[in-house]
Amino acid sequence: MSNKKYNCLKCPGYCCSYPRIIVSKKDLKRLAKYFKISIETAKDRFTRNYKYRTTGKKINETILRHKKDVIYKSTCQFLDQDSRNCTIYEARPEVCREYPEAKSCGYYEFLKF
Repeated sequence: MSNKKYNCLKCPGYCCSYPRIIVSKKDLKRLAKYFKISIETAKDRFTRNYKYRTTGKKINETILRHKKDVIYKSTCQFLDQDSRNCTIYEARPEVCREYPEAKSCGYYEFLKF
């Protein structure tokens, strides 16, 4: 039984529009297995490097690539623009599996309003 107080099926994929959807090495392995390709091919095809500085520290992240979207400026390349569902749900990155970390989703509450 779930304690969550939101319904992702009623959302147009807001979390998929986040500009930085971080991908770990474990996520890359999962994607490679799902598509039956090498980890390196999955990394080249589905991710890009994102570099920035914070408090004097250099950060280098691997993030999912985006594509233009009909609702938001862009979304994760794996969001189906018609159904607004994830096309790789079984292989989605850990950050997507954990979202939202709370029992409620602020965007869902906004949509209900």
